[in-house]
Amino acid sequence: MSDAAPPIDLDGLRDDGLARIAAATSTDDLKSVEGDVTGKRSALLEARKSLGQLAPEDRKTAGQALNEVKTTLEAAMDARRSELAAVELATQLESERLDLTEVPTGVTVGHAHPVTQAWDELEDVFVGMGYRVAEGPGIETDWHNFDALNIPKGHPARDGFDTLYVEHGPPGSTLLRTHTSPVQIRTMLAQEPPIYIVAPGRVFRRDTADATHLPVFHQIEGLVIDKGISLADLAGTIEAFTTAYFGPGYTSRLRPNYFPFTEPSAEFDVQRPDGSWLELGGCGMVHPNVLRAGGVDPEEWSGFAFGFGIDRLASIKFGISDIRNYFRNDVRFLSQF
Repeated sequence: MSDAAPPIDLDGLRDDGLARIAAATSTDDLKSVEGDVTGKRSALLEARKSLGQLAPEDRKTAGQALNEVKTTLEAAMDARRSELAAVELATQLESERLDLTEVPTGVTVGHAHPVTQAWDELEDVFVGMGYRVAEGPGIETDWHNFDALNIPKGHPARDGFDTLYVEHGPPGSTLLRTHTSPVQIRTMLAQEPPIYIVAPGRVFRRDTADATHLPVFHQIEGLVIDKGISLADLAGTIEAFTTAYFGPGYTSRLRPNYFPFTEPSAEFDVQRPDGSWLELGGCGMVHPNVLRAGGVDPEEWSGFAFGFGIDRLASIKFGISDIRNYFRNDVRFLSQF
């Protein structure tokens, strides 16, 4: 230090103060250090008092040196105080932390409903085959649900004994959809072919609940529209689905049938490994009238459609004989799947 410096080693005072600040392990410890380093009992204050002993021309230089040391020590003190306060707060929060997880001993975590499991698996199978999942409203117009699907006025399916109509618009114009086929019409109206979709969803019919029927159930329907689509493509798709969903031990067949919205139409059955046959759903080539209703030219495009019940697929997969069990909310039943 120069001759103008106070009779104290300022460099040593600064280094000692910084070392003591760094060694403090708590905010209380730091308060004690602060008194020794920059407080009333500190060597720094004694040095300031000694400035009066210097010649007037040397006091300014010595005072600046003291202020620099004081500023350095105070900055180190503030930084260390923030560090220690953060550590102490974290320690306090950890010690006061409460585990509010509500998982009582012996209670199992819930899982997807068996119908939801079947729904998700069916979507995965068809998405893997190149299909897109499409959705539509549960409340439909009679045009989307019947007329556009080539179901004429006076057809038994349109009778109030089979269909649940709602009070909206003219009487008989709005209903709870009886199948997910209206999604096919809406898709055709919304996009140009080619179309490869499946439409899963809830449907409604005026059925009395029994072991195989419910007034609210679930369907999945498929629609393919492209150039050169034939009945052979439909049969191949059904067979590919059967193997993908049920396994390599199953096969399928088509039996002639009649549906207003397809021509030719068929029922498709699945053969179990034991040789027995199980009826699964309906299918066929999309009727030209349905293509026209969807804004598709039947001279240029052709397609096929198919549909079956998701609840029925779940029953086959899980061996359930009464589908009412799915909706009784009996945990003893649901926890098995």
